[in-house]
Amino acid sequence: MDPSVDTSFLPDRERELETIKKKEELVKEWRELQDKEKNDLINISYCYWDGSAHRKDMKVKKGDTISQFITRALEVLRKEFSELKTAGSDNVMFIKEDLIIPHFYTFLDFVATRMMGKTGPLWIFDAIGEIRLRQDAALDAGEPHPVKLVLRSWYEKNKHIYPASRWEAFVPKKEYRRTCDDLSDI
Repeated sequence: MDPSVDTSFLPDRERELETIKKKEELVKEWRELQDKEKNDLINISYCYWDGSAHRKDMKVKKGDTISQFITRALEVLRKEFSELKTAGSDNVMFIKEDLIIPHFYTFLDFVATRMMGKTGPLWIFDAIGEIRLRQDAALDAGEPHPVKLVLRSWYEKNKHIYPASRWEAFVPKKEYRRTCDDLSDI
């Protein structure tokens, strides 16, 4: 027997148990970090869009779904807009950067994966967000565009008119670009 021979590739019950224990600890730590991240509060600028903007802000958790956000926003907006009295979250569309976002996404989905819209990341809530990813003077206007909350019925009546004519369904893997001929569609 040569004690200098490498046997690390051979099965070893103790090493396997240690590896399993380490994996379980890492999974537990990751889940705790995810729960903490989901409970972080963020400020979302939004507006009810009926042809003109009515801007508001709301603090939500990163783990909240778009549907939960719409439900809370409707509670605030119903006080001002009678047409929203009977509207539920299913009757309201969530538009960000000319993209129609499905209700099942959470804000954390966009923040963690840095999902891109037509003008850059859809949401940035960290210090890096202060530095533009693309050097474009047109984008450096300061405040981000607010989310538009739109009644589906309004969209169906006005989808052929700007700005609704530019809105499209969000596709996660699609690479959105801003092109020079964007304005020719108007």
